[in-house]
Amino acid sequence: MSVNVLIVYYSMYGHTLQMARAVQEGAQSVEGVEAVLRRVQEFDAVEKIIEGNEFARQVREQQKDIPVCTLDDLRRADGVIFGTPTRYGNMSAQMKQLIDSTAELWLKGEMEGKPAGVFTTTASTHGGQETTLLTMMVPLLHLGMIIVGVPYSTPGMIHTDARGGTPYGASTIAGAQGERQPTPEDLEIARALGRRVAEVTRKLRG
Repeated sequence: MSVNVLIVYYSMYGHTLQMARAVQEGAQSVEGVEAVLRRVQEFDAVEKIIEGNEFARQVREQQKDIPVCTLDDLRRADGVIFGTPTRYGNMSAQMKQLIDSTAELWLKGEMEGKPAGVFTTTASTHGGQETTLLTMMVPLLHLGMIIVGVPYSTPGMIHTDARGGTPYGASTIAGAQGERQPTPEDLEIARALGRRVAEVTRKLRG
């Protein structure tokens, strides 16, 4: 039986998009798993800002064929992995709006028992990776989801380099001007997160 793992993300400058694609690759590598990518709806006010930023417009163009996440996408998913850049140590408002819109799913218990993972990107080394990942987990616990992290047995997790990788979820550093790209190690940890959530989902739903 095939199980559905949903990767839902928000990305304005492309770093979280790269991580989301790596997460999808990891989830898709698990036999019997279909990994589906969905983006979070952008705010109208931010769309105006993007219009005035050539690089942001290019990133928006890269995502135009990825459908916007709906409540039905969340309802159908057997497992969900959420990704967002940090905003002052917390998830983006766009991602928060999606999660805040799930009241009908919460009332019916439709997300209960589903595995969930989280990933993030920050501008700086200590820019809120851990606080963002941990605070993202709180509403998922309210929804009754089962949190899946990244164990330290995962290659590349133990390091002292200026890059991402936390037990709470995958992460990477974008740089103050978005000049950095996810390192190969960060992308591999993102794939590991995708695989782990997919494996747990298959065991619970199979």
